[in-house]
Amino acid sequence: MSTPEIRRWRAALFAMFLLTGITFASWVTRTPAIRDAVGASTAQLGVIIAGLSVGSLFGIAVAGKLVVARGGRFVIALGAVAMVGGLLLIAAGAAAGAGWLVCGGLAFFGLGMGASEVAQNVEGAEIERALGASVLPAMHGCFSIGTFAGALAGIALNALAVSVALHVGTSAALMAAVSIWAVRGIPAHAPAEQDTGGKAGAKVWREPRVVLIGVIVLGMALAEGSANDWLPLITVDGFGATATVGSVAYALFGLAMSIGRFSGSRLLARFGRTTAMRGSAVIATAGVALVVFAPGIELAAAGVVLWGLGTSLGFPVALSAAGDEPDNATARVSAVATIGYLAFLVGPPLLGLLGEYAGLRNALVVVLVMLLVAGACAPAVRVRDRATASRP
Repeated sequence: MSTPEIRRWRAALFAMFLLTGITFASWVTRTPAIRDAVGASTAQLGVIIAGLSVGSLFGIAVAGKLVVARGGRFVIALGAVAMVGGLLLIAAGAAAGAGWLVCGGLAFFGLGMGASEVAQNVEGAEIERALGASVLPAMHGCFSIGTFAGALAGIALNALAVSVALHVGTSAALMAAVSIWAVRGIPAHAPAEQDTGGKAGAKVWREPRVVLIGVIVLGMALAEGSANDWLPLITVDGFGATATVGSVAYALFGLAMSIGRFSGSRLLARFGRTTAMRGSAVIATAGVALVVFAPGIELAAAGVVLWGLGTSLGFPVALSAAGDEPDNATARVSAVATIGYLAFLVGPPLLGLLGEYAGLRNALVVVLVMLLVAGACAPAVRVRDRATASRP
């Protein structure tokens, strides 16, 4: 494949990560308004958000086999269709005050996001092997930039009292338009490993290194997902702030994630994966602890920044490590991505149920524990062979 084709391929994946972040933020920043529109309590909103997890579980479960059978391009395109449909249902549910419709929309959105992002990460690992350079941190950085941009839009639209239906519906139209362009730039091929869904796919789950990388991504993705789902409400309910301030807090988190991911290649080149991962876990733990124990919103805002910076490299570095060895690389990347998205999407609703009884800030203690465990497992991500040793 020629260099221009690889660049077009990479740009297409950057665009898809960016759009996923924007559309994800479009409903996250409006969760207080959605909660009020459907008349839900914190626990009931947790059940509604569980629709995202149910859809994502199914999408993640079938993504690996579909990537092998039909190629990443097909799965990404299918995921985009599901995400657009889900956003439209969320908009309709908010307008009608129907929590069940919002839940159904989140299920479709989660189905598309879960399947598409597994495929996008597999494609990203393929590009890393083709270029011999780190790409995944920047791709995930595009997701974070998308969440930041989406959060800024949420701040403005919350302040202007624009309806959730118009906001989310516009996001659906944007996703549809950009996806059509992006999918055309992704090669119509399947990865070389045709056994991902069979013996090879089952075997990698028993590899100690994959298990340890999975533990790392479990903690890091749980921390990232908890902020994405609950940070606006933690700000509103935990500190008595307005919905606009909640959107600002979410924007700070997205900006911090973006800075961490786009500077990731330099940090990895200087300190190596293990040190960078261990340091990230420490910074993220400090940030979450500040949000849990801070007496006021000012100190909590500093915690949000540390939370975002510390969490930023966990997921992409773990995926890069999983794809180090060419043999069964797709199976390993799919396995680690599956664990990550399960934590990213399933963990936060469970925290919501716990938060109904203990408070959302206190529920974050679970995230603190998982981050400490992730930091302890950091040596699992060290570079395995000479081919990957040259990567930043």
